[in-house]
Amino acid sequence: KDGNYRRTVVACFIQAVYLLELDRQENRTSENALAPKWWIPFKYKLAQTLIDERDGSVFGAILEWDRSAALSDFILIRPSGAPRAVLTLRGTLLKSPTIRRDIEDDLRFLAWESLKGSVRFNGALEALKSIANRYGSSNVCVAGHSLGAGFALQVGKALAKQGIFVETHLFNPPSVSLAMSIKNIGEKAGFVWKRFKSMLPSSSETQASNDEVTETGGLGLKKWVPHLYVNNSDYICCYYTDPAGAGDNHDKENLCPSNEQVAAKLFVLSKGKQKFLEAHGLEQWWSDDLELQMALHNSKLISKQLKSLYSIPPPQQTQSKPQ
Repeated sequence: KDGNYRRTVVACFIQAVYLLELDRQENRTSENALAPKWWIPFKYKLAQTLIDERDGSVFGAILEWDRSAALSDFILIRPSGAPRAVLTLRGTLLKSPTIRRDIEDDLRFLAWESLKGSVRFNGALEALKSIANRYGSSNVCVAGHSLGAGFALQVGKALAKQGIFVETHLFNPPSVSLAMSIKNIGEKAGFVWKRFKSMLPSSSETQASNDEVTETGGLGLKKWVPHLYVNNSDYICCYYTDPAGAGDNHDKENLCPSNEQVAAKLFVLSKGKQKFLEAHGLEQWWSDDLELQMALHNSKLISKQLKSLYSIPPPQQTQSKPQ
């Protein structure tokens, strides 16, 4: 249940996915593979690897609680809060066997702010559904770093729309896209138009639709609050902490509902100026002596990422099994 320990373990599991792919590229065997060292100490085992059919690369993995390994060390029961299964997704690897498809998905997010067209999205979504159905949504979690965090956010959100709420950990999630920039321009133009219309005789019809969203808003967020881990010096994810992210007064209809419901838990690491690779690296997150600032965040950017959840109908039942 310790949040810092949980962050450390999940970050190690994501590192294992990077190493699974590097082990594959280097033709390492089970005797000299590097990846298992990142899950074995925590009494987990590799249950499944997620393969990108375009290039054969490993982009994700499912790790499950290894009961037999735990018993061999006289750990009789799974620690409280430890998930039965974890879906972890890696980010971009700048190696020749993987760089083409990784960059292709990076550009997909940059252009459209969506990864749904990628084969990795479908593979990750099916994998997360599978372990949620098998173990119960409260006993699994999904996590990713960089591009992998983008996938984790979107598959977690897709399940939340279906009333399946899975614990989600996002390390250095991407926060910049052309689509978002175009939306911002459109919203500013819309604000000017609204100000102009407010000077003319008007009816209450337009306000009614906004009120309807507010009344039903936030239903999808009641049980799904993703955890975001960002570094202020990382220009890929730093917009989650931008003071302007709280939104301007004219844009409040795009923020979280007025019931002040939390959209996400944001953990911010501030170390002053750092080189990009250091600020965006995964290794910073498995350190156990980090000084993080936590904010229960409802910023404009986070709200935009989760906006589609605000007006979904309440789920009839939540897929959750007893421990």
